[in-house]
Amino acid sequence: MTSRSFQPADHAPPSFRRAGKRFDWFAFANSAFLIAVALLCILPLIHIIALSFSSSAAAASGYVKLWPVDFTLASYEFTASRSAFWVSMLTSIQRIAMGTPLNLLLTILVAYPLSKATEQFRFRLVYAWIFFLTMLFNGGLIPWYITIKQLGLLDSIWALVLPGAVPAFSIVLLLNFFRAVPKEMEESAVIDGASQWTTLWRIYVPISKPAIATLALFSMVEHWNSWFDGLILMGDPSHYPLQSYIQTIVVQMNLGSMSMEELKNLARISDRTLKASQIFLGSLPIIAVYPFLQRFFVKGIVLGSVKG
Repeated sequence: MTSRSFQPADHAPPSFRRAGKRFDWFAFANSAFLIAVALLCILPLIHIIALSFSSSAAAASGYVKLWPVDFTLASYEFTASRSAFWVSMLTSIQRIAMGTPLNLLLTILVAYPLSKATEQFRFRLVYAWIFFLTMLFNGGLIPWYITIKQLGLLDSIWALVLPGAVPAFSIVLLLNFFRAVPKEMEESAVIDGASQWTTLWRIYVPISKPAIATLALFSMVEHWNSWFDGLILMGDPSHYPLQSYIQTIVVQMNLGSMSMEELKNLARISDRTLKASQIFLGSLPIIAVYPFLQRFFVKGIVLGSVKG
C-alpha cells in the first residue's frame, strides 16, 4: 500500500472542507430563522401575559413590554367574578367534548373504505374527489346559514358541532395513514374470520394512535378557536362559546350588560388589562393540552403523508 492510498481527516480535499462549511452555515442560518419565527410567535403571548398582570396606569401609559409593571391580579379577579365568562367557557368545553369524538368517529369511518384499493371499492376515487373538492369550494355563507336554520339548529350547541362534523382534511391524512398499514395484517385477519368492522377497530385503529391523536389535536384547536360561527348562529349572547364572547369583549366592551358592582370594579382596572387577562385565560386550556399531544404530532403527520 502506498502512502497516497490513505489520507488523514485533516488532509481531506478542499471540496469536502468547503462542503462541510456550507452545511454548518446552513444549519446555523436555519436554526436562527426558526428561533426568530418562534420568538415572533411567543413574544406577543408574553406581552399579553405581562399586560394582564400590570396596573391600569402602567398599561395606559405604555410602559408594559415583556414584564409586568406594578403587579396586580385585579383583572383576573374581575374576570373571575363575571358569570358570562365561565358560562361561555363551559359552552366551549361542551363543544369540544361533543365535537372532537364526533369528528374522529366520522373521520375513521370515512377514511377506512377510502383507503382500500380500487379493486375492493370500485368508486373509491369518485368519493375521494367529492371530499377533496369540499376543501377547495363551498356553497358560501348564506346557503350555509339557511341550511342550519332550516334544520332547526340555530341557537343550540348542535349548530356549533354538526356543520363541521366531517373534516375533509383529516380524512385525507387518515386515509393515507391507513394505506401505509401493511396489507398482510389485514389478510391475516380475514383468514382468521375477522369482518371489516373487526379489522378496522382491532387492527387499524390501535396502530393508528399517532395519527388519531394528531387529528384529535386539530379538532380540539379548531373547536376551541372558532368564534365566527358562534356570533352568526347564536342569537342569545349567553350561548356564545368562549372565543365568540372574547371577540365581543375585545372589539367592543358592552357596559350595559354589567351590574353596578361590576362597573365599580371595572373602574379600578384598564380595559386593556381586562382584555389581556381574558385572552390569556381563553388560550390557557389549549396551551396546557398541547404538550401532551405534541409528541404524536410530527409522527402522525409524517406517516399520514407518505403515500398519496
